[in-house]
Amino acid sequence: MPIRNAMGPALAGFVFFCAFPAHAEDLKPICSDRPGRGAVACTVDPGHWQAELSLWDATFQHRAGVTIDVTQAANPTIKYGLSDSADIEASMALYQSVRVHDGSGSRTASGVGDLFLRAKWNPNSGESGDFVWLLDPFIKLPTAGRNLGNGEVEGGLMVPMTWTFGGNWALVSTPEVDLLLNGSGAGYHGALLDVIGLCRDIGSGLNLAVEVWTSQNLDPQGTQSQYGIGPRLAWLSDPNDQFDAGLAVGLNRPTPDLELYVGFSRRF
Repeated sequence: MPIRNAMGPALAGFVFFCAFPAHAEDLKPICSDRPGRGAVACTVDPGHWQAELSLWDATFQHRAGVTIDVTQAANPTIKYGLSDSADIEASMALYQSVRVHDGSGSRTASGVGDLFLRAKWNPNSGESGDFVWLLDPFIKLPTAGRNLGNGEVEGGLMVPMTWTFGGNWALVSTPEVDLLLNGSGAGYHGALLDVIGLCRDIGSGLNLAVEVWTSQNLDPQGTQSQYGIGPRLAWLSDPNDQFDAGLAVGLNRPTPDLELYVGFSRRF
């Protein structure tokens, strides 16, 4: 059985398992990488699982008579805490669709996405203090069809950072370096990214943030720069469950005009 056909049911089983109640223990509140584009400088409690589900995520772009809509649904990230300072993670979109519409008509491709494997590690062995940072390496395995992915292994390193201030304010940043396949299909090149967010807990479990992000794809055929900005909102309904939603607006032509997303996270 091809790996992309086998991983879909496996991840779907993990998501189903999330329906079971979380263990009643004295744990820190759930710390999810949702919502937004960056990662958060925290790890899952040791011996616990966590599921972060993108229920719906869509981007829309219209340029020179060509409209491109990209949709993902049921995109889970499954995490397991190894220790107080490390966890392992896996994610794959169980359904994604790319629709291209131009003067000649519409074309749509759909299926599962690529599989991402990653790990978070806190080299300081703790998440206390006003400044926390982690190492977050990842690898992408080509489980998506050729019409949705490039069929090659890629990877990178993220370094999530959080500065906590008074008045329930925090500043987060996720600098990232990626190793990507060249547009020519031969060889690899680097890409530099960062997401910076200003966040505030506003009470009743609500956290509001505005984030800006940049991506510099250094392909030898020509660098492509993308920039975006948008608000995001998370609601911690209890220590184990979080609901979220957000949007992002592109600030230059290579960036999709609009992204909308909604999701849910649960620790168990």
